[in-house]
Amino acid sequence: MIRSILKFFFPTFVGDPVRARDDKGRLVGDDRSTPHFNEAWVGGQAPEKKVAPKAAPKKRGRPNGSKNKKKCNAIR
Repeated sequence: MIRSILKFFFPTFVGDPVRARDDKGRLVGDDRSTPHFNEAWVGGQAPEKKVAPKAAPKKRGRPNGSKNKKKCNAIR
């Protein structure tokens, strides 16, 4: 929340995280030998992961009844 307020008043100082790129413009990966610094992002800090909303429980569908009975193909 504080970050969003700072971004509103000082957009040049607080920006969105940007992926790091090499001289050819390709994305740079993270070096696992440095656990406290993430080379894949400019500034060394990866953005916070967003939490996905919980999915609604699935419905049961149509109830079993006369409309769902299988039709008999026998000749009467």
